Amino acid sequence: SLDLSQPIIDRALFHVDNAYYLPAVRLTGRVAKTNLASNTAFRGFGGPQGMLVIEEIMDRVARTLGVPPEIVRERNLYHGTGETNTTHYGADVGDNRGQTMWRMVMEQARFAERRAVVAEWNRTHPRVKRGLAVTPVKFGISFTLSHYNQAGAFLNIYQDGTVQVNHGGTEMGQGLQTKILGVAMRELGLPASSIRMMRTSTDKVPNTSATAASASADLNGAAVRAACQTLRDRLAPVAAKLLAEAVGAALRRDGNADTVANRGVKPLLQPEEIVFGDGFAFARSKPDARVSFAVVCKRAYVERVSLSATGYYATPGIHWDWKTVSGRPFAYYACGAAVAEVEVDGYTGMSRVIRVDIVHDVGDSLNPGVDRGQIEGGFVQGMGWLTSEELKWDPQGRLLTHSASTYQIPAIGDAPMEFNVTLLPEAANAKAVHGSKAVGEPPLMLAISVREAIRDAVAAYGAPGLLRQGSEGQGGQVPLASPATGEAVWRAIQGRTWVRSAISGF
Repeated sequence: SLDLSQPIIDRALFHVDNAYYLPAVRLTGRVAKTNLASNTAFRGFGGPQGMLVIEEIMDRVARTLGVPPEIVRERNLYHGTGETNTTHYGADVGDNRGQTMWRMVMEQARFAERRAVVAEWNRTHPRVKRGLAVTPVKFGISFTLSHYNQAGAFLNIYQDGTVQVNHGGTEMGQGLQTKILGVAMRELGLPASSIRMMRTSTDKVPNTSATAASASADLNGAAVRAACQTLRDRLAPVAAKLLAEAVGAALRRDGNADTVANRGVKPLLQPEEIVFGDGFAFARSKPDARVSFAVVCKRAYVERVSLSATGYYATPGIHWDWKTVSGRPFAYYACGAAVAEVEVDGYTGMSRVIRVDIVHDVGDSLNPGVDRGQIEGGFVQGMGWLTSEELKWDPQGRLLTHSASTYQIPAIGDAPMEFNVTLLPEAANAKAVHGSKAVGEPPLMLAISVREAIRDAVAAYGAPGLLRQGSEGQGGQVPLASPATGEAVWRAIQGRTWVRSAISGF
């Protein structure tokens, strides 16, 4: 496969800060050739790896100082103003709602109250421990390769008022077609039954960008909107004429023909007064007088008005130069926060997720159902990455974990027992179509909260004598491998040297 190591490490370096202000940091990324089969990346494309680095640092700092990790994390969040809202590569985070979501999720999850409950549980249960953690996410939205940030669309309207929509994005189960459908419905004022979403085809929309980087709804949605606006502008004068004819006919029908003919009453409308909605065209000032969209389209065809249009969109204002280490690589940032509670068995190292609370910023959602599905699915997928999906190779570089029996992805039974997702309200984003925000990749990294909760549970088994003692469950650093498989967690528990005498059977 194509070697994508460079863009992956680029995004990893961009996201080493996650949601934290780093006033002094120097980062160097290097890639290396190995004897392993080539492969690629997805959902985060380097971002998750970079964020894992800073979250490891945050936890080590906290436990070395004997301070709860959530306190260290909160103190270091981007503040939302001035220098403390500037990334380590000099970009302003912009409309940063990270601290707002942090406070919301802490309150909704009743974090402080549950921290005390977890501590009491751990005091009275020597074998099974629980852990609680909260982590943020801040993910840059755009391709780091700037020229990928463009998209096209091609729309056809038929005489019966139905619409065919073509765009450059690929539907792969993420709900892209549903979101683009919503954009076209809103722009043309039509029901879903009047719009046909077509599969991506380069004979309709050439030179498509990859469906990736969480940007497909932003790019293709904006291109479709542009095409819709072109068609709307063409249809508005036709609709104005039809409505004027209808008003004139009504006046004559009511016996006011002399008013129309002799007194200079001209029931004319300007195109900018026309609104398309609910399958009709009408004037803002006279919403009760309306004509169907199909009738408008039929008249437009008769009057030789083009009913096909292309749309194009290129994300403005983004560029990056690695030679000068300057520019703005992302259009905006998608943020969120998650609280996770887990339970760990000291005999086996196996863990289960008891509860997850998420607050995530999707702007003015194009489709709340799709966005919730992406958040839940991305989170569970991230759980798999961090807790069970372990890749192993033999000395010759042959993959050993190549089947469902050896490479463990999450099943329905691995999903959180209680899963609460809140979309941040009143969060319009001026930099994307209809005020929305991307949602594909960021939720995966919220699953870091599960790994940190597992670490918190491991810490509750005790602290090695050579490391600094802190509050209960916070004593000293807690090394934990990724993925935190049952075996890795068991070994981490074994590393808590005195724990063997605390758990019967070891």
